[in-house]
Amino acid sequence: MALWGNNDAVGAGGTVSLDYSTGVVTGSGTTFGQTLAAQAGDVIRFGSRSGTYMGDAVIVSIAGTQSLTIGSTAGLSGVAIAGTTFTVSQLPKYTVLDSKFSESGYGTEDSLVYGVAEGGTSSASGTSYELTHQGWVGVTTYMDTDGNLRVKSETLVAMSGITTGNAPLYDSNPLA
Repeated sequence: MALWGNNDAVGAGGTVSLDYSTGVVTGSGTTFGQTLAAQAGDVIRFGSRSGTYMGDAVIVSIAGTQSLTIGSTAGLSGVAIAGTTFTVSQLPKYTVLDSKFSESGYGTEDSLVYGVAEGGTSSASGTSYELTHQGWVGVTTYMDTDGNLRVKSETLVAMSGITTGNAPLYDSNPLA
């Protein structure tokens, strides 16, 4: 299993619920394990950037099209996950348990990891979200001591050929 892949939009569809005590994720309308769908080693993101984000977890096994198991709940917020939207990504697995990029570190900074394709770097040019590389990028927002919103982008893995499922991340509101 690779430490990261090249797809930030492996799939999403349906909703999921999580049993925190067992790490079992039960889906409704999901296609886990199917071609071009969630596989062991991928990362499942509970919630969404534009809604309530509950954290990320690494998928360790797929039991069927509607059931999978995650490796740890340490990167999750702890709130109930029931009938929740999700996305699946091949983002770098080490970021899931890194408190800087984890929902469990909530209350400090707002940091997420995104896959950025070639179009994302060109659309970010000349903005406060300017990027120099395609690949996996950590984006952190924070308030400075004067109350101004600040954005820091950090290239985690520079690579070409990354696939994203949406318009380039930085077109309008990167954190929406």
